[in-house]
Amino acid sequence: MPEQETPQIPERLFFRIGDVSQLAGVEAYVLRFWEGEFPSLSPKKTSSGQRQYRRKDVEMVLEIKRLLYDEGYTIVGARKAMRARSKKKRRPAQREQAPLLFPSPPSNDGGPDLSGIKKELREILAMLKKA
Repeated sequence: MPEQETPQIPERLFFRIGDVSQLAGVEAYVLRFWEGEFPSLSPKKTSSGQRQYRRKDVEMVLEIKRLLYDEGYTIVGARKAMRARSKKKRRPAQREQAPLLFPSPPSNDGGPDLSGIKKELREILAMLKKA
């Protein structure tokens, strides 16, 4: 199945369900169904009960549609893919860790050997007391 071109999302704060339906090329009842299947898709509702989709909601709808229709995922598979994607976004970039000043060899249980660190701290404390 050929991949479809992603539609241009207009610059607006909110979109009604009909607008999102038209943009995504799916019926409104499909969007309502997806809301139940994908917890991260939760448009706000006005006091009169109308759904107000934000830009991020529309982008999510388009991503769900791509996963289901173009990539051939099942609902469960698409949900897992969306969850993995959101975890990846939330994870901060790995920073290079500074080397330890006093590296200790691991103990028998796999953790660091803290006895060496304690000894070094006691020596530092003794030097400070002398000063």
